[in-house]
Amino acid sequence: MIFRKSILLISVFCFAMIYGCSKKNVPSRTTEVSAATVTVIDTTKAAVITTDSVVVAKKAPVKKKPKESIPKVIAVSDNAAKKSVDGRLYYDLQGHRYWRSNKDGKYYLYDKSMNNDPDFKKP
Repeated sequence: MIFRKSILLISVFCFAMIYGCSKKNVPSRTTEVSAATVTVIDTTKAAVITTDSVVVAKKAPVKKKPKESIPKVIAVSDNAAKKSVDGRLYYDLQGHRYWRSNKDGKYYLYDKSMNNDPDFKKP
């Protein structure tokens, strides 16, 4: 009897812990002042202004950074390039991979059409 009560008590405690930890509290992005009545006293006119609304602070607009231009073709010394497993030369620049063309020796930004192009086949 005591064993059953303890198992029940432990299972209820575990359920309460799991349920309590699953709640998420996400703060809002704007600063809000919530009040039923906001009173503002104007000292120059000696008037009292009362409103029944929520006062929200305005945020400044976010300025987006301009995108960096990514060149389609670059000229790199073959000594600076790396060699892949199959023997082709490549060069990584700004998180993009450029593959060497066997036709003109320049490095081109990877494109799906390179898989079928004979200029980019392994030597």
